[in-house]
Amino acid sequence: MADARKGDLVQIHKIILKSDQRPDTLPQDTKSLPYESWIKGFLLNEEGTMGDEVRIESLIGREISGTLVSVQPAYDHSFGLPQKELLSIGRELRKK
Repeated sequence: MADARKGDLVQIHKIILKSDQRPDTLPQDTKSLPYESWIKGFLLNEEGTMGDEVRIESLIGREISGTLVSVQPAYDHSFGLPQKELLSIGRELRKK
């Protein structure tokens, strides 16, 4: 059974450069890892299952192939933890 159908918003994973293809000018801990990309777009294949090699059309119209890793991917970024020093700024300003 397919996890995604043509036109679904999906996310793919693609290795752009393997570790042995990365420049020698990089720090060793960076160079020892592959250069990877995770890209969201609309599935062009008729269907896809997690782990399949699929093609997508990105939001800016590029066609890219990679490994299907997510269907209907959510945004999971944040602004981080609240900073104690900044929490009272609004109150302090209103008091003045």
